Amino acid sequence: MTDADTSSDLPMFYAKPEGLSKETHADLALLATNDYSFAANANAIPLMAVEMPQAMRSYPIVFAGSGKMPLALTGLKRGENVFVTEDGNWAPGHYIPAYVRRYPFVLAGDDGDERLTLCIDRDAASVTTTETEGANPLFSGGEPTELTRNAIKFCEEYQTMFNTTKTMVALIDKHGLLTEQTSKITLPDGESHNISGFMGIDEGKLNALDDAAFLELRKSGALGAIYCQLGSSNSWQALLNQRG
Repeated sequence: MTDADTSSDLPMFYAKPEGLSKETHADLALLATNDYSFAANANAIPLMAVEMPQAMRSYPIVFAGSGKMPLALTGLKRGENVFVTEDGNWAPGHYIPAYVRRYPFVLAGDDGDERLTLCIDRDAASVTTTETEGANPLFSGGEPTELTRNAIKFCEEYQTMFNTTKTMVALIDKHGLLTEQTSKITLPDGESHNISGFMGIDEGKLNALDDAAFLELRKSGALGAIYCQLGSSNSWQALLNQRG
């Protein structure tokens, strides 16, 4: 269903990630830009649990993939993100997922690594060298600049959000609340789309939980994510409106 589920071993958007190093990347710099063209073909964006209260106002939220992680739907078909404008801006008034804001940085490492490495996508349009006028260097005097330190902090926070979300989803799934769902969307011109291959919260099963299971979900913080996903069903119209 989604562009977030790819056959590539690389995460979505990243074509040439490299571990950031002051020895190798001393002259690397980043352009200050709000160009989100790199996300223009993504009809689904990974979403963390803490983001769901803001994201639900703009996007239908579903669970998909092998990990059943939450996704914000940004288009009705592959290759379509209706929230990225022709000039590369994100549609005003809509929440920009952290996954998008993190780019071109990402933490990476092998299974079992205690500390992950900050990587940067060398193929990102915003990545350049210090010779480019107005570019912000990643290193100065052999040390990370504030830009790089902030990138490390944001990526570490993102990793924490990911781990928390993964734990919440596992608990939700343990109680059998995720079920396969399908949505039929009819556009104003009569064109119809059957959106399938995703999972959502089964409200009937949620209401049938015993008190102990419900309390477990509440204590874990998972109830917030559950209700946000259910409430996001109202955002199918927002998606249609943005699509035009």
